[in-house]
Amino acid sequence: MSLSLRDIQGARQRIAPCIRRTPLSPSTTLSERLKTNVYVKLELFQKTGSFKVRGAFNKALTLKPEERERGIVAVSGGNHAQAVAYAARALDLRALVLMPESTPRNYVDATRGYGAEVKFAATAAAAFSEVAEYERQGWVYIHPFDDPLVMAGQGTVGLEILEDAPQVTDIVISVGGGGFACGLATAVKSLKPGVRVWGVETEGADCMAKSLAAGKVVTLEAITSIARTLGAPAPSERTLEMAQRYLEGVTVVPDSEAISSLLFLLERLKVLTEPAASCTLAAADRLRGQFSPDRHVVLVLCGGNFAVSDLAKVSSELGEAAES
Repeated sequence: MSLSLRDIQGARQRIAPCIRRTPLSPSTTLSERLKTNVYVKLELFQKTGSFKVRGAFNKALTLKPEERERGIVAVSGGNHAQAVAYAARALDLRALVLMPESTPRNYVDATRGYGAEVKFAATAAAAFSEVAEYERQGWVYIHPFDDPLVMAGQGTVGLEILEDAPQVTDIVISVGGGGFACGLATAVKSLKPGVRVWGVETEGADCMAKSLAAGKVVTLEAITSIARTLGAPAPSERTLEMAQRYLEGVTVVPDSEAISSLLFLLERLKVLTEPAASCTLAAADRLRGQFSPDRHVVLVLCGGNFAVSDLAKVSSELGEAAES
């Protein structure tokens, strides 16, 4: 299946009763910092704290009666896990989530809190390899990004941005496996082709940047970035092709810049993002030469599921590094 504007518009109607329409706000602070007109799309206020529920609901709402009987299965150590669990509870479906053993406790607890069964695998790659057996048993697999229905649901963020900021010229968005960025770019460029969409990854979670550079899918041996929710080991052939077509490029930033931006957003905008979201500000800093004073730049703050204990830890580490 390909992905079209009609698919995304249909997804919007389908999932509207199940999600929040998140706000888009201008930021004087960020506009002054970047010397252009900056807005933030506050998708971290979405149900479960990230954009992932949009895709999970769009997929789950299309299930046939016989598919609903068995339930849905997902692979995730982050926001997709919570999204699938939440959607399953809302639609009275059984849910199973395969997680790598390294998954942070707050994600595990939240996923179980929504009623999903959690099973652990040694690594994310091992979890992905195990999901095929559950599909053979009749479970419906909701892929975190390589599914047109999931991408269509996630792409509805682009429709909201165009409605709330029709003057937009640039969008800066995080890239994991690429489903969100490519879904959004499909929606935006179908309606306003001149808008530039800039992808962002962090060092150690940069499978798309490496794949774009190689011109083929590159699989990371391990995810070493603190931005765990960007932790797809590889894009798909589909998302790589769409990224080549739609994205201006993918800017890769170090964890230290993502965390510094996270603390800045918390202090000045009063929102606690994940490093996978705050990295958009770090990338915008690096891209500021692309943004003249007459541009209108939207930073997509895609998620806010960052544990307070992790915040305290990284703040301390950043302070120690600055002193040394």
